[in-house]
Amino acid sequence: MNRILYVGEHPKIYNVRMHKHDHWEVVYCTAGQGTFRFENQPSITYSAGETVVIPPGMTHANSSTEGFSNIHIILESPSFPFQEAFCLSDENDSLANAFAQVRLYHMSDRKRSELVLAALGELIASYIVVFRSNVEFSEPVTRIRASILENYDRADYQLDAFLRSLPFHYDYLRKLFKKEVGLSPLEYLTNLRMKAAERMLTLWADGYNIGEVAEMCGFDNALYFSRVFKKHYGCSPSQFMKDRAHVYMDVPDRTELDPPAENDTPGGA
Repeated sequence: MNRILYVGEHPKIYNVRMHKHDHWEVVYCTAGQGTFRFENQPSITYSAGETVVIPPGMTHANSSTEGFSNIHIILESPSFPFQEAFCLSDENDSLANAFAQVRLYHMSDRKRSELVLAALGELIASYIVVFRSNVEFSEPVTRIRASILENYDRADYQLDAFLRSLPFHYDYLRKLFKKEVGLSPLEYLTNLRMKAAERMLTLWADGYNIGEVAEMCGFDNALYFSRVFKKHYGCSPSQFMKDRAHVYMDVPDRTELDPPAENDTPGGA
C-alpha cells in the first residue's frame, strides 16, 4: 500500500529515546550523524544523506554526540521483503529529493496534496527495494545471520557446530561472512550479546545480578561474560551499570533538544 501515515522532522537534536511503531519507519538524515540502537540486532551508524529503514514493532533509539537532523515517515504496509533494520546510501539524490517533496506537500495547503503524498510513498518504497537489492546477502550468509539472531541469547548455542553443519567448507563460510557483513560470525554473535548486555545493564538491570544478566545474554559463565564485556566496553558490567543507569531517566518521550552534558555520553541499547 505504501501510504504515508505520518511525516515528522527533527531539528538538530541528540537523543530519541527507546520506542517502536506499528508500521515501517523510514528516516532520512539531512545533517550530522548518529547511531540507531536496537534490542535484537547490531547498532546502525549513519550520516547525512543516508536512510535507515526500521521494521514494525522493532524497539529502537537514536543518539548522537554531535547532533543530527532528519525527516522521518511512517509507511503503511509496504511490500518489503526485509525482516531487519538496515541503512541505505542514496543514489543520485533520489531519496533526498523524494523526502524534500514529502516535507513540502505535508506542509502544503494545496487541495488534493494527499495525491502527491500517496505517489511519493510509492516512490520511496520502490527506491528502497531497488537500492537494497544491490546489497543483499548470499544464501549461506543469510542462513548464518538468521541462526545467530534467533539463538544469540541462548548459552547452549553452538555457533561452530551450526557452521560445520552447513554444506560448505568451514573456512569458506567464515571468510564469506566477513566479506559480506564486515565481521566474523563469532564477532557478529558477540556484538549481539554485548548489545543485549548493554540494554540490560542500562535499562532493566534492577533486581538482577551480573550472573543472571550474563545468562540472559547468552553466557553460561559470569566471569567470562565480565571479561568479554570489559574488553568490549572498557569497564566491568557493574561499573557500566552504575555509570549508565541515568542515560534515559531524563530524556523526554520524543527528543532531547539540548546538547548532552560534558560527562554524559548519549546512547542506549
